[in-house]
Amino acid sequence: MPHYKKWKGRRSNPFKIWSKWLGLAAVILLLLFIGIGILTGAKTTYRLYSDTIQEWTTKLKGSSFIYLFEMENRLFADAHPDDNRLPSLTSLSFQLLTSLTPNDPRSLLGREIPGLSAYNSQIIIAGQGTDFSTLPVESEPPLEVDSRGEEGVVEKESPEKPEGAPAIKDDRVYIYHTHNTESFYPHLPDKSTSYDGKVNITLVGKRLGESLVSRGIGATVDTTDVAQILKDRGLEHYQSYEAMRPVVKEVMNQKQSLNFFFDLHRDSVSKKNTTTTIDGKEYARFMFVIGAENSHFEQNLKFATELHKRLEEKYPGISRGVITKKGAGVDGVYNQDLNPNAILIEFGGVENNLDELYRSADVMAEVFSDYYFEDEKVSAD
Repeated sequence: MPHYKKWKGRRSNPFKIWSKWLGLAAVILLLLFIGIGILTGAKTTYRLYSDTIQEWTTKLKGSSFIYLFEMENRLFADAHPDDNRLPSLTSLSFQLLTSLTPNDPRSLLGREIPGLSAYNSQIIIAGQGTDFSTLPVESEPPLEVDSRGEEGVVEKESPEKPEGAPAIKDDRVYIYHTHNTESFYPHLPDKSTSYDGKVNITLVGKRLGESLVSRGIGATVDTTDVAQILKDRGLEHYQSYEAMRPVVKEVMNQKQSLNFFFDLHRDSVSKKNTTTTIDGKEYARFMFVIGAENSHFEQNLKFATELHKRLEEKYPGISRGVITKKGAGVDGVYNQDLNPNAILIEFGGVENNLDELYRSADVMAEVFSDYYFEDEKVSAD
């Protein structure tokens, strides 16, 4: 009898056991349905790294991935930031499904409050004077863009051809302007708008193309009126990259020799931040912008960083640095996923004149041509 009582006291309640098993089964079924929904709703085209998975993971904080590393190597436990905690399943799900970050109002208000989206930028290389208060600023154009600007007298009409420049083969560089009406106050009758249908960033692209050709590098300069495409299709200004994308892809198909893609813009910050003086002459400064949400992010960033370093070696102070952008309120891709050598370059600012911009275009062509022919020689060897 004593043994029976002892065994009887240890007996488990069958109802509790079945409840636990039923609960576990329910959780498994729920996860199974969620998994099926994700797989059937995801994009059908996959590469080695799925575009869908990449799109999701770019919405998460990079520090969160330290927990994954910690599962394999406990040494990563010491790498957590002081304020970093493992995100809850609820928070993680909400963030993935809505693209909004809990406790971060910037993810919701980034498009609504001017300038707030600048804090979705990360400074990779800070040039002289570059901090979060001097990052590129994108202003909205008016609904109607007139052609009021005048070029005026330009100091140097065409780029000088260096001695010994090689013969041009196929076009290698594609220059385009997603915000094609971005203009410059010195060439406008007043400051009522900083956009113009005639005197705008496309002139700088044309000059850069001419300078590259003079150095033996074939270039295609695209002057597509993206602003008109937006108007015709009823799209917003922030959808400019979406409107330009099929144009770029079509050119890539037609000219497969193209291997470098420069999207030229002009900044809206003050002239003191976009201008430098070298040997008594003023030059417009550059800022390289890389979208951190594209599949070629690392290659794009490497290319931009190399150009920045070479520019600073030959013309100290002419580059404002390299930044990346991602998150709510910014594009985050900038069509740079189309090629590993695709970059966005801010050429000067709204207060620079064409003389300063053309000098800088020649500088960019000079530095890039050095890079290009060195790389071509290495490839040939």
